[in-house]
Amino acid sequence: MRDEVAVTKEPLLPTPSTPHSPGRLLEPLLSDLHRPGRRAFNLPTLDVPSVPLERMIPPPMLRKDPAPLPEVSERDLVKHFMRLAHLNFSGETNFYPLGSCTMKYNPKVNEEIASVAGFSKVHPYTPEENIQGMLRLLAELEQLFKEILGMDAVTLQPAAGAHGELTALLVAKAYHEKKGRPRHKVVVPDSAHGTNPASAALCGFDVVEVVSTARGRASLSALKSVVDEDVAVFMMTNPNTLGLFEGEVLEIAKLVHEKGGLMYLDGANLNALLGLYRPGDIGFDMVHVNIHKTFSIPHGSGGPGGGPVGVRAQLKPFLPGPIVVEQKGIFRLASPGPDSIGRVRSFFGNTGALVRAYAYIKALGKEGLRGVSEGAILNANYLKALLKGHYPIPVDEPCMHEFVASAKELKSRHGIKAMDIAKRLLDYGFYAPTICFPLIVEEALMIEPTETESREVLEAFADALIAIAQEAKANPGKVQGAPHRMPVTRLDEVTAAREPNLRWR
Repeated sequence: MRDEVAVTKEPLLPTPSTPHSPGRLLEPLLSDLHRPGRRAFNLPTLDVPSVPLERMIPPPMLRKDPAPLPEVSERDLVKHFMRLAHLNFSGETNFYPLGSCTMKYNPKVNEEIASVAGFSKVHPYTPEENIQGMLRLLAELEQLFKEILGMDAVTLQPAAGAHGELTALLVAKAYHEKKGRPRHKVVVPDSAHGTNPASAALCGFDVVEVVSTARGRASLSALKSVVDEDVAVFMMTNPNTLGLFEGEVLEIAKLVHEKGGLMYLDGANLNALLGLYRPGDIGFDMVHVNIHKTFSIPHGSGGPGGGPVGVRAQLKPFLPGPIVVEQKGIFRLASPGPDSIGRVRSFFGNTGALVRAYAYIKALGKEGLRGVSEGAILNANYLKALLKGHYPIPVDEPCMHEFVASAKELKSRHGIKAMDIAKRLLDYGFYAPTICFPLIVEEALMIEPTETESREVLEAFADALIAIAQEAKANPGKVQGAPHRMPVTRLDEVTAAREPNLRWR
């Protein structure tokens, strides 16, 4: 029923009201709105003694002339940024199916809770007796993550997922050194997130890659050939980057543990696991949590995130500090033990993000968190079923929270690449999924619908992808030239990446 989508059907987006040349913004720049003498804000008259700038800023660093900032009215300034905001694609306004990134809608009540003055305006040097609420929240959040992950101890300090990886690997390195057997290798599958080998290399480990099987899972036989007494950690993502559950995880954990190594879970895909299984119960010794993916933190634009790390009991002494301890109902920050790897973050980390995660977990509860994963898995499998027959699925099995389709056939037959599909989706009002990753799939489209999207949205997205596949066959030039209905046409991304100075001309 959903297979017949007319190629001529145009996306229902507003048509630009004025003609524009390729690559030119429809909206004026702030510099275009500049009129001398206009002000968006006027400071009150100074009512304290003035201090010469030279006393605060070294004279060689002072400008000789005022910065050439545009002078605009408040009304023009607000209109300008509101127009730009409406041109943005975001999880609030569009379907944002970025695989392995969990770009989902986050409840606004959590933003309100995080903005409470007792959380948002706490100075880092505030005496502990005046921030008992914040310290109690952090202590309770550690306990919540211990239960969710099946771990014995948690640090909330890491500021992002990759930072959590780095922290966990430093803990593993210290653990092996304390045992008197320093180890030098970290093993990662070929489908691993790029931060895995990068974090291992940054810690001074040698990275050993193992191939995946034809079914897209880590190869147990390949692992047996490389896991020895010099392997410190095996890093695994489960479900993996293809959205598939690693069914041999118990056998893999046994193999690694028999050689004295540690099992590490990349928690980027935790949105598929909540309430379904706990990493600590199936052999993992360490795991990081991307709270900015799974636990209600606005994600994207390089904003603050969080990467708490959970560990088994034998690794607890090596966690960073300070740590929150409770004595007779009073919470305080204490120094870690002598085996700690030390501080990995200024003060206590991104506490604003941690407050949001706490509110999200407490609001949903155990059954609600399980429902998050069940909804994400159902949505991914439904969307995969809608697209089957139009886009090849390299490993066509029941998936977890995401799946990978391929534009390989469209490329070989019609010259249409995953990038072309991504750009054409913008014309249909959808942001693109992750493209060309994982590298083990040619022209990959990694799609993660998340649990927060409705059936109607999933069907509309499937219709758009099916229509693009038909356009690729009937009029490939139309897809290759996309986007057509955006404020700017397709950018030269290669040149922009290689010559960053062009961005500011």
